[in-house]
Parts: sequence; structure tokens; C-alpha cells
Amino acid sequence: MKSTEKTNSPAKSNGNSTKMKTIKSDHEQLLKFFEDGLKDIYWAEKALVKAIPKMIKNATAEELKEGLTNHLAETEEQVKRVEEAFAAANLNAVAKKCEAMAGLIKEAEEIMAECEEGVMRDAGIIAAAQKVEHYEIATYGTLTAYAQILGMHDVADLLHQNLAEEKAADEKLTEITSDVVAMQEA
Repeated sequence: MKSTEKTNSPAKSNGNSTKMKTIKSDHEQLLKFFEDGLKDIYWAEKALVKAIPKMIKNATAEELKEGLTNHLAETEEQVKRVEEAFAAANLNAVAKKCEAMAGLIKEAEEIMAECEEGVMRDAGIIAAAQKVEHYEIATYGTLTAYAQILGMHDVADLLHQNLAEEKAADEKLTEITSDVVAMQEA
């Protein structure tokens, strides 16, 4: 009887121990995903601070120039919020090259170089900008969810502010598209 108790007891303990190790491992992996994503979006936002002025310079429609100028100011604030998120999460604010954003910026530069000045270039700039917004919306949405799961509610709030601004920027670009392209078609 004693030998049976000994065999069952370690098995139970081992099962709970394995479950706890799995939970700890999952938590560590999620934290790693979160940290990598934060480094990624930090690089992306800083790259956009440099890229948006080129889009403004190449745009011809005043409404588009104004929208991009306003979003540049928001992007500068978003960089600061990401830095605050790093600090609130007790992480070093380090940027890691975001290959996706680098590709989107390169595509925008190619569109601006290939399109003639005017409505078609403006339409291309808007399309490129909306691709950027959609990438940022996906990233901030995911990072906000991760921060909530990890119990970093202050961090989630900061990232959610950026998410809301990115969604608003996307909606504004859609409005500008209708106005700029429809104006030329009339």
C-alpha cells in the first residue's frame, strides 16, 4: 500500500509541476512576442516620422497635405507613447528594424517616383499610407491584447491610444480619397 501511495503522489506532483512550467513558459513566450512587437513598432513609427514628410512634399491636394501633416504630429506623439510603454513595462526602449514597414515605405517611395504629379500620385500616396495604417492597426491591436493578458494595463492604455489614432487616420484617408479622386473625375 505504501508503494502505491508513493507512485501516485509523485505523478500528481509531476503533473501539476508540468502544468505550471507550461504556464510559465507560455507567459515568457508571450512576453517575448510582446517585447519584439514593441521594438518592431518603435522602429516603424520612427521610420514614418522620416517618411511622412516625403509624402507631404510629393502630395498636390491641399487636403491630403493637411491630413498627412496632422498625422505626422500624431506619429511623433505615438513614438513618445511607445517609449512610455517600454518604461511602464520595465523594458529598454530599443528599436528593431521592421521589415514589413521598411517594405511599405519602399513601396510608397516607388509610387511617388513612378506616378506623374497630380491626382494619380495623390491616389498612390493615399493607397500607400492606408497600407501603413492597416499594418499599424494590426500591430497595435495585437500588442494591446498582449499587454492586457500580461496584466500591463497602463501599457495597454498607451498602446490603445495609438490604435485609436491609427484607425482615425485610416478613416480620414478614405474620406480624402473620395474627395481628391472625385474632384478630378468631375
